[in-house]
Amino acid sequence: MKLIYKGKYNGDETSLPSSEPVEGAVVFKEAEDMKKFAVIINILAVVIMVLCVALLIWRGASTGRNPFNFWGYVLLLLSFFPHELLHGICFKEEVYLYTNWKQGMLFVTGPEHMSKGRFIFMSLLPNLLFGFIPFALFLLNPQWTLLGTLGALSIGCGAGDYYNVWNAATQVPKGGMIYNQGFHSWWYVPKKGEM
Repeated sequence: MKLIYKGKYNGDETSLPSSEPVEGAVVFKEAEDMKKFAVIINILAVVIMVLCVALLIWRGASTGRNPFNFWGYVLLLLSFFPHELLHGICFKEEVYLYTNWKQGMLFVTGPEHMSKGRFIFMSLLPNLLFGFIPFALFLLNPQWTLLGTLGALSIGCGAGDYYNVWNAATQVPKGGMIYNQGFHSWWYVPKKGEM
C-alpha cells in the first residue's frame, strides 16, 4: 500500500482516482444524489448511536457511575485519521487520502479492484477496532467507561461503511470483484483465468 495525501476534496467527483471501467460491470444500487446519501447515512448514524448510548447507559447503571467518559469523546475525534488509515492498509496498491474539514469529510479511495471479502473487511476494520471491540469490552466490564464511550460513538460513526458492507453483501455474487469510480462502487465477476 502506498498512501498519497491529495489534500482538500474540492467536491468534483471526476477529480477522484478511478479504475478503468470493466465491460459488464454493475454499479451498486445506492443513493445517487450525494445530499440524499448524506441524509440516509446521518439518520442511520443517529439511530445506531441512540441504540449504543442506550446500551451504554443501561450497562453503566449497574456501577452507579456516569457511563460517559470525556476522554472517550476525545479519543473518538483523534481516531478519525487512524480510521481512514485502517481502510487504507487494506489496499495493496495506491490509496488516496482526501479531506474537507468544513464539510466533515475525511476519506480514502483507490482505483484497485478487490474481492468482495476484502472489500467488506476493509469497510469494517476501523469499526471493529475503534467501535465494536472497545464497546464489547465495556459491556463485559462497565467500569471501563472510556472504552464504552469511544465504542458507542465509533460504532455510530461507521454508518457509511455499513452501507457499503450491506451493498456488497446483498448485491455482489460470490467470486465478485469490486472497484471504485468516483464515489460509486462497481462489481463484476471475472471470467475464468482473469484473476
